[in-house]
Formats: sequence, structure tokens, C-alpha cells
Amino acid sequence: MSLSLKKFAIIVAGGSGSRMQSDLPKQFIELNGLPILFHTLLRFKEADPTIELILVLPQAHQAYWKSLCQTHESVASQVPHCLVSGGASRFQSCKNGLDTITDESSLVAIHDGVRPFVSSSVINNSYITAAQNGTAVVSVPSKDSVRVNGLAVDRSTVRLIQTPQTFQVGLLKKAFQTEELPTFTDDASVAEAAGFEIHLIEGTYENIKITTPEDLLLAHILLKKKTS
Repeated sequence: MSLSLKKFAIIVAGGSGSRMQSDLPKQFIELNGLPILFHTLLRFKEADPTIELILVLPQAHQAYWKSLCQTHESVASQVPHCLVSGGASRFQSCKNGLDTITDESSLVAIHDGVRPFVSSSVINNSYITAAQNGTAVVSVPSKDSVRVNGLAVDRSTVRLIQTPQTFQVGLLKKAFQTEELPTFTDDASVAEAAGFEIHLIEGTYENIKITTPEDLLLAHILLKKKTS
């Protein structure tokens, strides 16, 4: 499989801000004067300027996003993207983004809009692994002890799943030709249900998903470390 394949990234940003205890959707909250979503889009362009960005947003948030792009025009010009309307669930939102890609020989990374600290090395490794194996899902070992239904589980067998989750487009399109199930918590679960093997790759603990006020505090610390 050639590593010169065309690359897409679907950035899914459908959060409401309820767990953040904010009226403003979490992807629009500012970090160092710039909405979180811009930080995330920039990570992909920094990793590889040829990546084509597809941003999936609820229809109700799109006018506000366009106003943010005008306010931050110098940054927005660095991350040109196709804007797609989200669905009623993550499954439907990802499918809407996937439907805009016609080249089934290409690669696509699906990433949470509120994971703005993903590294270039993780992004690029995900494309390389997906090109070679069909799938690449970022994960990290659990640092905590784990119990399932009250019973202890060997922590060394537990991986915490992050994004990006990267796939050969033709493979993922086949996987999404199914009815949505409650067990589809991410794109890897959709691909796995379709019979495709999931290949895990190493992520980083800094690749946090910002969903709560505590996450936002940590995000400010990580950004300060990154820019210092």
C-alpha cells in the first residue's frame, strides 16, 4: 500500500457544553485567545499540509463558526476545510463526513474536535499504519486499576482509546453500510462489527479530550508548556 495516498481528516465537533457547565459549545471555548476547534484543525495541517480537512458541525452551530472564521481570519486561512452538517449521533455525523469522500483508495482520520493536543507524530503514524493495515486506532495504557462489574481486571490488558482513528476509506465505507447500534461508541467499533481487524497504535497522555472544567484547566497548562 503506497504511503502517497490522498489523506483526509474528518473533525467531528458536536458537543453542547453541558458537561463543561457552559452555554457555549465546548469546541468554541477559547484557549489562549483562540477557539479550541482552531487548535485542533491546526494540528492536522502542521502534521501534513496536504491533509484535506472535513469539519462536521451541527447545522445550528455553523453560522457561529463562520463568524469565528471571520474574527480569526488569519488562522482560518491556514485551515481551509469542507463544512458538513452533523447528524443526530456520532455515527450519523461521521457517516455524513465520510459521504463527502469519493476516492475509496484514500485514507481518512476521524478525530474529536476537542482533542487539540494530538501530536504530528501520532497523526502521521496513524496514516502510515492505516495504509499498511487498513485501520489505526490511537490508544494509551490505563494508569489506573480497573474493575468491570466489581471484578478486578488485569490493568496490562486495558487500553484507553483516543482519536484519531484512521482507516482506508473503502474499508470504512463498507463498515458504515449498516444500521446504527448502541454499541457503536466510536468508528473502531463500527469497523470491528463489520469484521475488520483493529490495529492499535501508541498515543500520548497529552492527547486529552476537553469535556469538563477540569480538562480545561489541564488544557491551559499543556498549552503553556507547548508555547514556552
